[in-house]
Amino acid sequence: MSLERGCLSIMRTLASQLTTYVCRRRAGNVQSRNFSSYNGKDDLALEQDAERKIGWLLKLLFAGTAAAVGYQFFPYMGDNLMQQSVSLLKVKDPLFKRMGASRLTRFAIDDERRMKIVEIGGAQELVNMLGAAKDDRTRKEALKALAALSHSDEAAGALHHAGVISVIKSTPDSLNDAEVEKYKSSLLKRFQDLRYDIPS
Repeated sequence: MSLERGCLSIMRTLASQLTTYVCRRRAGNVQSRNFSSYNGKDDLALEQDAERKIGWLLKLLFAGTAAAVGYQFFPYMGDNLMQQSVSLLKVKDPLFKRMGASRLTRFAIDDERRMKIVEIGGAQELVNMLGAAKDDRTRKEALKALAALSHSDEAAGALHHAGVISVIKSTPDSLNDAEVEKYKSSLLKRFQDLRYDIPS
């Protein structure tokens, strides 16, 4: 945060100096135009050129500040954010579990990322989350993330080895949330299509 404050302070100082500079130059231009219209045009061109250069400098400073702020507030990017999401699944509070599962659902958009989630333990943690869930909302987020992972044959194999089929089968039916049943049916059908045994 000290870096952010420093950058913002520099931007404010430069903006203040720019305003003072422009006002003085305009005042000088008014006086100079009384003596020479040629010199006035010359000064105006120089002033506009200076304003353009300082404007670009301010834009660069703003971009640097935005990057610094982004670094301060969003330190977990890419693989780190994915790992953080898996870590949330291990927290006892179901709210954090749902947040972690929801993030993993958004990450699981291609086979490479799905397998990365499997490699860092996300598949097993999602199965554990589903098995321990006490409410429909938590079950739904776990099932949704599992469904997203199962689109990869390799990831589906990892889920099978993690015991996901028996956990899905033992998940209580929901009378209040049709999506829970939809995800359960979709996942079981997916494993049937892949020729995995479905316990009766």
